[in-house]
Amino acid sequence: MEQLPYIDEHSIQIDTTAERVWGALISVLRTDLGRPARAPLTRALGVTPGEMRGAWGPTVVLGDTLPGFAVADVDAPRRLALRGHHRFSRYALTFELTGTESGCGLRARTSAEFPGLTGGAYRALVIGTRAHRLIVRRLLFNVARRA
Repeated sequence: MEQLPYIDEHSIQIDTTAERVWGALISVLRTDLGRPARAPLTRALGVTPGEMRGAWGPTVVLGDTLPGFAVADVDAPRRLALRGHHRFSRYALTFELTGTESGCGLRARTSAEFPGLTGGAYRALVIGTRAHRLIVRRLLFNVARRA
């Protein structure tokens, strides 16, 4: 699998088991990234994959997709790697769960490349304004709340 440049990493500690956090992660991804309200944005960006495939229930398998993300690697309940691309970027979002004495650590790591002038402008819009950071942090907090 192609290495993409590192963008950022965010983490949260959740006071429950890795299995519960895994279930909450899958549920939050299905609802937050798979909802029809995102369809106009995904079409405008030309995201690939463009639709949800797979059950996105307790199990996720290679090839399952959400708009903009395909499961590239899965090792439940420890690791879920998603990849995708659109007109302005190729990207990966990897979640890692680690059991600790006080619960479960959940880490989200983003890597991406933004080719060309339009890619650079998109990077400034999404990464430079900290919008990406806010979105990922909200996703992690939604997982913690649901777990």
